[in-house]
Amino acid sequence: MTSRRSGQGNSTQSSLPAPLLLDPLLLGASLYTPATRPDLADLGNGDKQRGGVQGVSPHSLIYCLEDAVRPEDLPLALDRLREALPQLRAGSGPLRFVRVRDPGTLEAVLNMDGWQALRGFVLPKSTRRSLRDYLSLLPPGAAIMPTLETREVFSQRQMESLRDFLLDSGLSRRILTLRLGGNDLLQLLSLRRVPGQTVHEGPLAQTIQMLVGTFLPWGFGLSSPVYEVFSDPATLRRELQQDLERGLMGKTVIHPCQIQVVADGYRVSPQQLQQARAILEPDAGAVFALDGAMCEPTTQRGWAERVLRRSQVYGVQDATV
Repeated sequence: MTSRRSGQGNSTQSSLPAPLLLDPLLLGASLYTPATRPDLADLGNGDKQRGGVQGVSPHSLIYCLEDAVRPEDLPLALDRLREALPQLRAGSGPLRFVRVRDPGTLEAVLNMDGWQALRGFVLPKSTRRSLRDYLSLLPPGAAIMPTLETREVFSQRQMESLRDFLLDSGLSRRILTLRLGGNDLLQLLSLRRVPGQTVHEGPLAQTIQMLVGTFLPWGFGLSSPVYEVFSDPATLRRELQQDLERGLMGKTVIHPCQIQVVADGYRVSPQQLQQARAILEPDAGAVFALDGAMCEPTTQRGWAERVLRRSQVYGVQDATV
């Protein structure tokens, strides 16, 4: 693999915004699409909706060079991505990322003209060891989303070690969110999702709770894995509600029909918005009652700020509020 062109790094370091300038809430429904598709530019510009669903655009689009591409098709995927990147229009379409396969494919993408149209990269099967291999390749301005999907994820000790590494290495400042690879984790258990069962009702429930406690208090975000039964929006809606209750934000989707379900699921209720606004009032009491519940700004400010921000991005369930 040829090394990244000399001089390109200096000219492109400022092309991507610092990750903190991109609110993770904006990731919303992240549509994965194999990079072998011939219409990558149209999808990335929002000119074409994959699967024939009109009028529905993903909040973020992830060109996949990993599990969605057979090893023998990787050269084709790289060629099609190389062709598409220069055609991506600035300020048009969804937020765009590439899920690389390994450090070699990351280097290949960074050698492509137009890679600056990407907002960053999804790093698969992330561990302390694999992330070290990416460190020297990542441009300073590139946002990253490491994916937790290896057997180490089932060990709280290993996850605490990974968290400390991310904090100590400085990578944490570049992480938009940590993505949960649900299907890979189930594969390690020789299991598959049960239709009609949310991820929080199945064998990964305890692991997800552990990850919430391990990462969220230290400022990391966690996104939620895909529900691949795209013909079952009812379960997806229930899963989205359970995601939010646990602090997960951002949802992997594999079919355009899931995008609007996610957008609707992220809208806040009028009651939530009323409570959030009351908690954030400058002259709010230390403790007060609203809608039959106790409100305490000291302990609920973070929740209220998040609800208010969600309402700004996704709206409210009742347009009259």
